[in-house]
Order: sequence, then C-alpha cells, then structure tokens
Amino acid sequence: MSEFHVPRRPATASRREFLGRSASVAGLAAIGSLSLARGAHAAGSDVIKIGLIGCGGRGSGAAVNAMNAGPDIRLVAMADLFEDRARGSLERLKKLKPDQVQVAEDHVFSGFDGYKKVLASDIDVVLIACASHFHPAYLTAAVEAGKHVFCEKPNGLDVPGANMTKAAAEEAKKRNLCVVSGLCWRYDKGVQETIQRIQDGQIGDIIAMQATRVGGPYVLRERQPEWTEVQYQFQNWYHFDWLAGSAPTQTLIHQIDKASWAMRDVAPATAWGLGGRQVCTEPKYGDLYDHQSIVYEYANGVRLYAFSRNIPGCFGEATTVVLGSKGRAFMPSRPAIEGEKPWQYEKPEKPVSMTDAEHVALFDAIRAGKTINNGHYMYLTTMLATMGEMVCDTGQQMTWEQLLASTHSFSLPEYNWDITPPVQPGPDGIYPTPMPGIMKYA
Repeated sequence: MSEFHVPRRPATASRREFLGRSASVAGLAAIGSLSLARGAHAAGSDVIKIGLIGCGGRGSGAAVNAMNAGPDIRLVAMADLFEDRARGSLERLKKLKPDQVQVAEDHVFSGFDGYKKVLASDIDVVLIACASHFHPAYLTAAVEAGKHVFCEKPNGLDVPGANMTKAAAEEAKKRNLCVVSGLCWRYDKGVQETIQRIQDGQIGDIIAMQATRVGGPYVLRERQPEWTEVQYQFQNWYHFDWLAGSAPTQTLIHQIDKASWAMRDVAPATAWGLGGRQVCTEPKYGDLYDHQSIVYEYANGVRLYAFSRNIPGCFGEATTVVLGSKGRAFMPSRPAIEGEKPWQYEKPEKPVSMTDAEHVALFDAIRAGKTINNGHYMYLTTMLATMGEMVCDTGQQMTWEQLLASTHSFSLPEYNWDITPPVQPGPDGIYPTPMPGIMKYA
C-alpha cells in the first residue's frame, strides 16, 4: 500500500451479502411505516403535484429529477426571485417533460414572496433549490403548510439556520411529512455499499479520513450595468458568504458528509482550519476565500482532513478516503477498497443517478403512505460545514460546544429590492474577506 491509488483488483468479498443490508445505512433508512393522514396523492387522485422554488440550474435539475421518479408527477407551480429566470426554466422544462409540466400562466411567481404563493398552491410536494440563504426559512414554511419537501443542500449557513432546519424536520415527523435533503451521495448505491462495508469492519478501525473537493470556481454571473448592488448579489449569489456560504457549505459539504456517514454521524469534538484568497480576487468572486483546509478531530482521536480549492487551471478532485487499520476505502464516482479484503464496486448496466435516486425514494415513500426524514444528517452535516467555515474565517480552534452556542446569523430583518446587502465593495470594487485572527463570530 505504498501508493495512494484506487485499486483495480478483482473483488474477493461477496457483493450480494452486502446489498441486502445496505438499506440500513442508505438514505432510505429513514423511511417509516406511518401512514400519511393527508393521503399519498393529491385529493385522492393518482397524481402527485409538485411546486418548485428556485429556478436556476440546480432547481430546474431537481424538477427533472422529481419528474423522472414517475409519470404520475406533475409540476404545477414555480417561483424565483427573478421572473425571467422562472419563465426561462419553465420553457426548458416543457421541452424536456411536455406531458408532466402543467404550470398555468398564473402559477409562475417571482419576487421575495413567490415562495409563499407556491406553498399556497394546490401541491403535495415542494422542491426548494433557491439561494441557500433561504433554505431553512422556506423548509420551515413548507412544513407549516403541510407539504412534503425536497430541500437542496446546504440546509443552513449558520447555527441558527441549522437549528431551524432541525426543528422543521422534527415537526415534519410529527405531521407524517417526508423531508429529503440534497446531500445526494447518501443515495448513491456505490457509496451506500462502501459505507456498509466500512461499518462492518472491512477496513478495520477508522484511523483518519480525507475529504477533498478541489476544482474551478462555482457558477459565476457577470455584473450587468442595469443591476443594482442587491440585484447583482442575488444574481451572483454563489459568491457571497451571506447568501451561499463558501466551499465548505456549497461543494466540500458532500465529501464531509460521506466522512461523517462513515463515522456513524456523530459530532466531532473540535475543529480548526486555515483559508484565504490568493487568485480569485476580482469583484465577480465576491467575498469568498478560494482555498480552505480544515481539521476535524473526534473524541476517539480520529481526524478528518478536509480540503477545498476553487481556483481556475488547477488539479481537480472530488472524493472521500477513509483510512483504516486493515485497508482504505475510496469514495469517488466508483468506490473501491484496498487492503486485506480488496473490493471494487460493480456498477449496474443501467445505473440510477443519485440525484434521481433521492427523488425516487421520496416519491416511493409518498405513494406507499410512508415517511422518509433526513433531518438528522441534514442538521449534522450542515453544522460540520458551518464549523469548517467559521474556523477558517477566524483562525481559531472551536469545540463542538462552542459551535452549538454560536448566535451569529446571516438572516436579515426584511427582504426587498431596496435593502442594503450586508457586504459592500470597497472603492476599488473589491469585496472584503474575513481576516483570520481578527474576524470574530458571535
């Protein structure tokens, strides 16, 4: 094991014996047997009506994933902050799913109250995939409105937001409502089987883990002359901390989530990190760091080393590696194990993508009159990502107890097109970034 590589040796352990048990660690493990008081389908019909909040690339993709889960699913309402984005998404979705997209003219909403109009529509399920800043509040509103929910990650950008998500998921359980998170690797068959093997001891005791997400910058939108500052920030929201968080909450979160899953979703004891902005300094990159490294330490001494970099022209990788006393598990798109019991995941001839699989799980549960609730790991992984960002921004070590006590919140008292965004460009147009050793969080 002198080289750090993904093995290509034949599997020596039986795959079939693990498949029967994989549901115990899969996202589907949260499915219960409680019948839904409101019925599996809309008003007793054989159609499930969905609404979409957030019509960008991920939101439109989520709508397709949902409709891929069955011909009985109909998209009937949509909302986005920007009307042109909502209508553009509608036209694209009509071409992709002409028989399932049935959005009336008066059910295309925009503005800051558009989400309320979607929730007030005759829908059974809402898909939330808008600016991450709003995820906890919209999830809460959806549960209060009695809707089943798919909510894209991250499920909060700060501790109060994560707590709101946790409370909403707990309320959904009481109401027998399904809540599924966009932490999609939980629904990847290869990762499910790998986690099962790790937890069954195939690599021995976990010694350390590595979570890596390095690549280019996330979605960028250039400023247009007619946009005000607040319009620009909402258009280019992936690059503003108060709207999206940075890499730990937007991209690295997936790899952190797999590592947390391997540890059976328990919280670490402490974390510290470092980060900065070296290359991506232009105004279009907002106020985010372009690289971060985080060390999480668990009570049993296991450390998770998490790395992110979002700089153009550099090496790219997105994977989680779990190092054990008897081997190593690799979780890229085709998982594998090397060591005493080597194994390689065998992809089926017609694999289901994990972004489709999470919706299949959601809608299968609804049809069966059962509930699925991802609340526990939605909360924990959101807290892990938030912790990672905070320790990088401040340069301080943080305990889990200190994180739980944090009151820092990105929420604003009101939302409209006249607000002043909490971050402003300097005279040179550059947005200030957090300064480690100086930056403080409540």
